[in-house]
Amino acid sequence: MASEKILVVDDDSNLLELIKMRLESAGYEVTTLLNEHDAVEAVRKEAFDLSIIDLRLTKMDGISLMKELHSITPDMPVIILTAHGSIESAVEAMEKGAFNYLTKPFNPKELLFQIKRAFENRKLTSEIKRLEDLLKEKYDFANIIARSKKMQDILEQVSLIAKTDSTVYIHGESGTGKELIAKAIHLASNRKNKPFIAINCAAIPESLLESELFGHEKGAFTGAIRNSRGLFVNAHEGTIFLDEIGDMPLSIQAKLLRVLQDREFYPLGSKKPVKVDVRVIVATNKDLEEEVKNGSFREDLFYRIHVIPIHLPPLRERKEDIPLLVEHFLQEITQTMKKDVKGFTTEAMHKLIMYDWPGNVRELRNAIEYAVAITKHDYISEDIILPGKDLPVESFKPLKEAKEDFERSYLIKLLAHTKGNVSRAAELAGKYRADFYSLLKKYNINPADFKN
Repeated sequence: MASEKILVVDDDSNLLELIKMRLESAGYEVTTLLNEHDAVEAVRKEAFDLSIIDLRLTKMDGISLMKELHSITPDMPVIILTAHGSIESAVEAMEKGAFNYLTKPFNPKELLFQIKRAFENRKLTSEIKRLEDLLKEKYDFANIIARSKKMQDILEQVSLIAKTDSTVYIHGESGTGKELIAKAIHLASNRKNKPFIAINCAAIPESLLESELFGHEKGAFTGAIRNSRGLFVNAHEGTIFLDEIGDMPLSIQAKLLRVLQDREFYPLGSKKPVKVDVRVIVATNKDLEEEVKNGSFREDLFYRIHVIPIHLPPLRERKEDIPLLVEHFLQEITQTMKKDVKGFTTEAMHKLIMYDWPGNVRELRNAIEYAVAITKHDYISEDIILPGKDLPVESFKPLKEAKEDFERSYLIKLLAHTKGNVSRAAELAGKYRADFYSLLKKYNINPADFKN
């Protein structure tokens, strides 16, 4: 990994030379500047991890310079250097965003200690934010809707492979939850306390994708006005998720192959390799074996990424999950919109179950959000859900089979809603209450399975 980059600004050239020598001997990469203007330009062009600024400069005080630098790089720690008689101003600098201050003349060991503390503090702050974000998502992972056997089998597979560092290949139609499964793998892995970085390879132009992934040196191409580390470096010791990898250009596929083989790469414009320790998870909605045959995807890369394949079934193949997904999304959306919508009519639920969902879970959630937004009633009716999308005749199953699908899904929805409380579920069944117990027996549904 590249060493941290430190900017030092002081109008005393002798002091700059001394600081540079001390910091470089400690393994840091150091840039020293004598004036404020050059410092602002340097931070605009290059990413620095920390800056050390003298409080008294020629044209601008250190506090004003710090504000300028923070307007460009808000999370960069700043250490202020001050003369003994300016401690009050140094305290003011800390109140306005400086990490700490040192009084001249200072002990070089104390400077190194403060730099180390600044990096640890920034890492801790970043970690807190990351964990807060993951905590919200972890709630979702704990509630992945997976009543169907196909999804239960996938989650079991995830739990078995999560602790490994093997590359995972997730295949599935758009909207099936590929990124959700990738995050679940990360959170269950030994890397869970490190970054999870996701990128959609289809959403970024080819001219920018290589730089986004692997970083670049200043001047590597037109518009490269500062160094960039790239997402692989940002994901160091964590997980990188490459979504829609089937759309990755061949030129970048070659570079990715090297990362998978050697765990190193060259940023654009650099002659110095960067080593990374990253777990790679990829996803695609394409048939990559066909893409290999027609020459649009490298065969050697395919075998490098196709280590642990996971196929996510489309929603039409896991219909028994639909009532539970509907209930989950309904609760989530009504809370967000602050609307008191209790559920769906029997006919509306039947329509939700029988529809083929070409957009899968993402389309289902959007449909629920639309229905909640426009309904004026406690229960969403059939005419509001999926308006203008009447089910085509060829999508209908034989009447008996369709009726059984609906009955089974309706029972599952009731039991999930009541957490296995049979008497309450029967009560909610209303006019079908008399049939409730016989249907449980008919479909061999155990209420105890829904108690958690």
